[in-house]
Amino acid sequence: MGINSERDIEANLQIGPTDKGMVRLFVEGGGAEIPMDFEPDEAREIADELLAAAKAAEAIRR
Repeated sequence: MGINSERDIEANLQIGPTDKGMVRLFVEGGGAEIPMDFEPDEAREIADELLAAAKAAEAIRR
């Protein structure tokens, strides 16, 4: 499955801090639970990548 492969699967995404000072992305869907913990600096890098992807997607829509 690639980035452009569409699937009809519902999933929940939760984002928040853990009690260990990490940032957790928690994905739940299709019977699977995937917790992903990141250092705060890594989380900021991911946020930057999300913003860049959003800008690129907006450019494609125009």
